[in-house]
Amino acid sequence: MNRPSNGREAIITNITMFQNDLPDDFILDGDLAIDTETMGLKLHRDKLCLLQISNGDGHAYLVNFINKNYSAPNLKKLLLDKTRCKIFHFARFDLASIKHYLQIDLENIFCTKIAS
Repeated sequence: MNRPSNGREAIITNITMFQNDLPDDFILDGDLAIDTETMGLKLHRDKLCLLQISNGDGHAYLVNFINKNYSAPNLKKLLLDKTRCKIFHFARFDLASIKHYLQIDLENIFCTKIAS
């Protein structure tokens, strides 16, 4: 398990929301803090509504999934980048949601719940 590289805390001061995917020209450097929001805790019943990402620079980027459109090629490309650490709190649920709805398996994962 890799550790986050910078060990800093960030305060989110700017939020940008996208629908169904990130834009083609989206650039975000560094490791990624990721959180998912679903309609409940049962993956097969409760849809993935939102995925939030930040690299700790004070900006949060939200992808709001509308009409169960989970194709999201730009988001998937970012999440599948093996060189970035993906930081979660209780990664087990978020990873299960991402696998079920986006149909991808992430690598280079750090879970703050497990680490604590």
